[in-house]
Amino acid sequence: MTLDDKYTEMTTLPVKLLVCKMAVPTIIAMVVTALYNVVDAAFVGRLSTEGTAGIGISFAYMTFIQALGFFFGHGSGNFISRALGAKDVSSAAVVASVGFFSPLLLGLLAALLCLPNLSALSTLLGAPAEVVPYANDYLRYIVLATPFMMSALTLNNQLRLQGNAHFGMVGIVSGAILNIALDPLFIFTFDMGVSGASLATAISQLCSWGLLLYGTFKPESVHIRIRNFKPSFKVYYEIFRGGLPSLFRQVFNCAAAVSLNYCAALYAAPGSEASAVAAFAVVTRIMMFAFSVVLGFCQGFQPVCGFNYGAKKYDRVRESWLFATWVATAFLLLISAVGYLFAPQIVALFRAEDPALIEIGAATLRWQCVAFPLAGLFTSTGMLFQNIRMTFPATLLSICRNGLFFLPAILLLPLWLGMQGVQMAQAVADLLTFILCIPYAVWINRKLKRNMA
Repeated sequence: MTLDDKYTEMTTLPVKLLVCKMAVPTIIAMVVTALYNVVDAAFVGRLSTEGTAGIGISFAYMTFIQALGFFFGHGSGNFISRALGAKDVSSAAVVASVGFFSPLLLGLLAALLCLPNLSALSTLLGAPAEVVPYANDYLRYIVLATPFMMSALTLNNQLRLQGNAHFGMVGIVSGAILNIALDPLFIFTFDMGVSGASLATAISQLCSWGLLLYGTFKPESVHIRIRNFKPSFKVYYEIFRGGLPSLFRQVFNCAAAVSLNYCAALYAAPGSEASAVAAFAVVTRIMMFAFSVVLGFCQGFQPVCGFNYGAKKYDRVRESWLFATWVATAFLLLISAVGYLFAPQIVALFRAEDPALIEIGAATLRWQCVAFPLAGLFTSTGMLFQNIRMTFPATLLSICRNGLFFLPAILLLPLWLGMQGVQMAQAVADLLTFILCIPYAVWINRKLKRNMA
């Protein structure tokens, strides 16, 4: 398939069929990506509560990697999809190359700065003293792999937003399968413990990076070329406009993860600090795994949105957005009901030997399930604004859930409610984000209908 064939497909195929076609590989890729964290937590949970907590601490650093990877990936990818919709292949090639090489270089710098200072990094991320050695063990190889993890995220999003999500799926799935195979080998057979989980993840991410890079050389993809690495203010401005919502969202995700680590330990009963941190780490991974399906489906509508907005087919943009919203909401209702009913059993799958972890984790999971279905609207609407370059509302919606609303909630609610305040903070943030999103959703719906006239 050539780029011209891709344009025809994206602008003429029935919208619902096209969104589903684009969504299948992105759902698989997102679910498998979430499996990296779930599998690590499940295997390490067989070792100790402190080890599980150490993995939870490292999540904040992973969100830092995602912040830059998604910033360059979404920023360059959104431009690429609109450029291809306008048949401007040369500009797309330059932005693709700048978008790829920039996080590779920034990731190398981050690794050089963090590797000699692992204990300070773990403490900064909120690790209690007894968890610091375990957090160091997990962070070591993740830090080494930072350049490849950042640029792999960029490549995956570039391919997805070109409508070539199947290449991204192959790269991500291959890495995940390798990770699942290497985890028990390194953790138990080679007796590497938490370090083994980290090394398995680093190797699998490197494998994914290579396969994703290979996918950019296919005929239907915009190629990554060193000669097209032409950084300029104009190029970075385009990446900035498209990637800013993702950058803010992930930066606030990082701040939220660190705040959650600190508050979990602070408001835990004496002697159960590690159990509390581990409980929130487990619930975070459970919710990420469930939410990955919604993200994958909504990301399936993004290339449809970008191509058709560039081609001025606003009716197809609106139809794809509404379809993504309804499907995401229906799925979240179903998964939230299951999570609420079976919360203790689900949490116990990760660390059945720790009753305190199960008690804290089950209550936290139930609180999050109460408001989880509301995420369907603000997730799809934020992605719509991001794709059509309405930077302010896209950025605002992206920073509310784990930023503008979550951070005050996680800091204030525990003052009155103790640990329960920590447990319900995410649900409160989701409710407030949903309320804020409603007028924006009504406004953009009317605007797209006017453009269709």
